[in-house]
Amino acid sequence: MKLLLVEDNPMLVTELEKQLKLAGYVTDITDKALEADYLIKETQYDCVILDIGLPDGNGLELLEGWRDQGISTPVIMLTARSQWHEKVEGFNAGADDYLGKPFHTQELLARIQALIHRAHGRLNTSSKQLSYGGVTLDEAEQTVKVAEHIFELTAMEFKLLKIFLMSPKKLLSKAQLTDKLYQFDDEKESNVVEVYVTHLRKKLGKTAIETRRGQGYIFHGIIE
Repeated sequence: MKLLLVEDNPMLVTELEKQLKLAGYVTDITDKALEADYLIKETQYDCVILDIGLPDGNGLELLEGWRDQGISTPVIMLTARSQWHEKVEGFNAGADDYLGKPFHTQELLARIQALIHRAHGRLNTSSKQLSYGGVTLDEAEQTVKVAEHIFELTAMEFKLLKIFLMSPKKLLSKAQLTDKLYQFDDEKESNVVEVYVTHLRKKLGKTAIETRRGQGYIFHGIIE
């Protein structure tokens, strides 16, 4: 899953970047409204964490512009403002959630997970597990259960399997998958998807992930 963090506090960014990575998220980071506006139009994010006060603009105005342009990516507003009417302004601008500073990182992680699950049509947003077709991913432990077997996952295997479980039975192109596995300015390995699909098949079974040559991949799970 891929996030956009728009925040100008260096200490907060350093801590969040570390915790988000440990939680299995790929995160693009900027402290500028102008760059955030560019990034969200170039990349498909699963959630945006947006500070209201930015050096070159106002987060509320930025969000209003996105909503006016039909950009529906879930957004969590971060702000030191805590008055009820300021929260109303955030929701009226199109925010999906609102978190006042200071906050506990675990609360932010829980809110991100809930928004992403909800956006993908998963009603049980409190669950720390994703399941489909006999495959169960434990997001907290970063393990996968197949039948009665539990396998540990590498960071990249976890990220890729989570993407598949969020969109089962859907054709996902190699470009879409690669984009979600790397930060915007990372140098992308050309065969990373093929390599880690092969790794996952060794744990899930050969038929769990279908390859559509020239098109992409479809996750079926092990039980039709």
